[in-house]
Amino acid sequence: MPWQPSSRPASMNRIEPPPPQHQRLARSALAAPEARTDAHTGPERRIERLFHGIAVSAGVAIGPVFGTIEPDAVITKQKIQAADIGAEGTRLEAAIAQSLKQLAKLRARLAVLPEESQSEIAPLIDAYIRMLGPSRLVRGVRRRIEETLLSAETAVMTEAAAIADAIMAQADPALPAEDLAGLRRRADEIGEIARRLVRNLTRSPFRSFAGLPEGAILVAEALRPADAALLDPSRLAGVVTEEGGADGHTAVMLRALGVPAVLGAAGLAHAMRPGDVAVVDGTAGTVVLNPAALTLTAARKAVTAFARERQRYTRLRRLPAVTQDGVAVELQANLELPVELPLIVQSGAVGIGLLRTEFLFMNRETIPDEAVQTESYRTIVEAMHGDPVTIRVLDWGGEKEIEALTLAGVVPEIADTNPALGLRGIRLLLRRPELFETQLAAILRASVAGPVRVLLPMVTTVGEVRAAREVYERVARRLRRRGERIPEKLPPLGIMIETPGAALSADALALEADFFSIGTNDLTAYTLAVDRAESDVAELYDPIHPAVLRLVQFATEAALRMRMPVAICGELAAAPKLTPLLLGLGVRSLSMNASAVPKVKQVIRSVQIDACVRFARRLMEQADPERIRAMIDGFGRVDG
Repeated sequence: MPWQPSSRPASMNRIEPPPPQHQRLARSALAAPEARTDAHTGPERRIERLFHGIAVSAGVAIGPVFGTIEPDAVITKQKIQAADIGAEGTRLEAAIAQSLKQLAKLRARLAVLPEESQSEIAPLIDAYIRMLGPSRLVRGVRRRIEETLLSAETAVMTEAAAIADAIMAQADPALPAEDLAGLRRRADEIGEIARRLVRNLTRSPFRSFAGLPEGAILVAEALRPADAALLDPSRLAGVVTEEGGADGHTAVMLRALGVPAVLGAAGLAHAMRPGDVAVVDGTAGTVVLNPAALTLTAARKAVTAFARERQRYTRLRRLPAVTQDGVAVELQANLELPVELPLIVQSGAVGIGLLRTEFLFMNRETIPDEAVQTESYRTIVEAMHGDPVTIRVLDWGGEKEIEALTLAGVVPEIADTNPALGLRGIRLLLRRPELFETQLAAILRASVAGPVRVLLPMVTTVGEVRAAREVYERVARRLRRRGERIPEKLPPLGIMIETPGAALSADALALEADFFSIGTNDLTAYTLAVDRAESDVAELYDPIHPAVLRLVQFATEAALRMRMPVAICGELAAAPKLTPLLLGLGVRSLSMNASAVPKVKQVIRSVQIDACVRFARRLMEQADPERIRAMIDGFGRVDG
């Protein structure tokens, strides 16, 4: 089949939520300042064009473009007669059976992928298989066929769109970025399985990568996780799509494959032509179509430089995070979904500093019981091979949709007027001790598989910590009476410091908690009364505002006076420029997204603690955020 540009599917066939808003990205060093003609020898000279997108997988790739399309799924019948209900139900069951066979074959093909990529996609396929069982989606489709006389494919699209819309309706701007990304992923999963059902119902072909030449740049309008699983990283130079974001399953898959990738490069698929060459900069988030001679020269140098940098970071993975004067720093990773485990292993992190357990409660209609939770936690703990895992108990807030909690009557159907200030975190768990006790029991049972710490979210008072510890110890006694195997010494029980109230009372809280984990994302939002997703005030969201830094300093010093562990697990931890400041404040444990670990480790190994302490002392005397920012930028030149 000759190459042709990707065509946009009809709107009625779209069952995915809109892609996230693109951030402005700096121009790549590979891109020319203006359009230039290249040195093609054909009859036509092609103009260099620059496209901006979202950087999702680092690296630079040069190669010919290869476009791939997915033919529209044509729906010819939307309404049915009452007499056809049985026949439509039979069609639906056949499409479900066919989808299950396809997913089983896809799972079998994972053996050709790198081990870390297999670990990424396998849990996703398992999730798709579960959604084809007695799920909310399938029940809703059957109900629409029977009650509203919709054809099977129309019912699938309508129900999937309704579920995805309901999920995204919970995307309150006040949510942390990680929670917003989780909502988008859940909506994407619904859209993906619905797409598969519709294609099987309409007998429409799926996307094909047959004929992809070695060393090509794959360009598509969109790429789904199941598509990414079909890619062979040994033959592929890079990937570019017009849609997608940095937090989706596809982005995680592409990072695991190690393929330079840019998502959300609008217009590229429709601008390219057969024979075009592209330069993909997966670090800067740019794509140059038909690069001129100077751009190609710069790109080739960048490819070499990136290869050297990757080798350096690979070596860093095996080196300890120790300053030049011998002070060890604990570098851990945050984990939202089990599919991210391979990225953590690759990063060189020494454990999980924040395991968000909300994933266990989502996309299901019943609350996971003790056995299900125990198995999930144990799997993660075992995967860390003796490195510590900090498990945060359920941090539900009124802005998060967890259907199982609503159906069980644990939480109200209607969210609080101001969910950020309502019933969330430890407040909810203490109100519903059966939920809290089940999760604690599961964590304790899983903790025999490796070192575990338990983390309480949204603590604001000493009384909450005391009450939680009473529940914790009561659960442990009950498990021992039941004959369950749990550690003789219970795992440490710590608290999140994520409100000004908790930070300012840190000295009292330190008397009750075993460790602190400072969540700088919520701490910044609560301190400055700023919603970072609200465009009118987004520029006021500043994690290095002096008020935020002073709260971090106060909480850290309170922990250090008690000789108690204290960690930073928010965005501050992942910013290499801020590492010297945090070390100077006394922090010796940082937890971040896995991709940030090597860069932060590199900074740690280049500094001395005495210089960091002097720097932090001078900076904490400042009141002007701009002055603080300038000092942070100039640290290497002043104190290096």
